[in-house]
Amino acid sequence: LKNGVAMTVLMALRQAGVKCLGGPRAMKSGLCDVPAEQMKCEYGDLTCMIEVVSTVDEAIDWIHKYGSGHTESIVCAEDAPAAEEFLRKVDAACVFKNASTRFADGFRFGLGAEVGISTGRIHSRGPVGVEGLLTTKWQIRSSNGIHYVAEYGGDSPTKTYTHKDLM
Repeated sequence: LKNGVAMTVLMALRQAGVKCLGGPRAMKSGLCDVPAEQMKCEYGDLTCMIEVVSTVDEAIDWIHKYGSGHTESIVCAEDAPAAEEFLRKVDAACVFKNASTRFADGFRFGLGAEVGISTGRIHSRGPVGVEGLLTTKWQIRSSNGIHYVAEYGGDSPTKTYTHKDLM
């Protein structure tokens, strides 16, 4: 907050037509003008909920309480140790560093077209083998700044995907 980066990001979001709703601390700090009616909500449009936290552990706790379990992202300096802690500790199917949450897509992960989305842990039915008991956590790390989905798709992509098995 002190260096003005948060306000710069929020101004860019607003200029792009994103409605930014504030949690209690974001409202108190003056980052947001409109309070969020609830902390846990999935918006179906260009709306996001902003909250201010003091530490990465506080952010992780907040996400575990109010997050979707689907996709979470941290924007930070490339060498920030907090980012690795965030990637390791956040309990969500997709956890990203300096990457758009729009990357959370089966096609982009090399799985082909999605037939559904699950935020649950166990979804099997009937006889189940070991593979049916496993869940997947996806991580995206940007090595050169922040990347956008549009760079990787469309008629003239400027970047390509690299998949690496972390196991």
